Amino acid sequence: MHHEQQPHPIDIHVGNRVRILRRHRGLSQEQLGAHLELTFQQVQKYERGTNRISASKLYEIARALKKPIAHFFEGFADGDEFAPEISSAERSINVFLSTPEGLELSRSFPNVRSARQRRRIVDLVRSLAEDDETEDDTVEPMVRPPHPAIQAPEGRVPRKLKRG
Repeated sequence: MHHEQQPHPIDIHVGNRVRILRRHRGLSQEQLGAHLELTFQQVQKYERGTNRISASKLYEIARALKKPIAHFFEGFADGDEFAPEISSAERSINVFLSTPEGLELSRSFPNVRSARQRRRIVDLVRSLAEDDETEDDTVEPMVRPPHPAIQAPEGRVPRKLKRG
């Protein structure tokens, strides 16, 4: 049973899917809100799952983001036999893409033509993720999903990468 004070897991999941898709489309909360005749604060509440999205508003959001309504429910599993299980890899990808840095990296990485350079980038990121020698340079994971259906990967994430 679900408590009334906390957002329902499906509202969190749908909101997270809205956020990822909005960012992927390069829209700010203000821009999506203007398209939907909402404030950015309302879009923010939808994305966090603190306010439920009505069926008509979800229809408008789906049209604005050019996705079918079913897209926002994909990957949600709550014991329903019809809900597909989300893999840990897909969970990690969702968490990664829900951050501004993850989205920027996902857009830029394919533009690195050299396989050797791509491998070096992967090695650098892996090394930074494993580096826990200096606690001052690390923070907790970028996103802490509030529901077990959307789990953040374990480990620490570097606060920032130094350019050199």
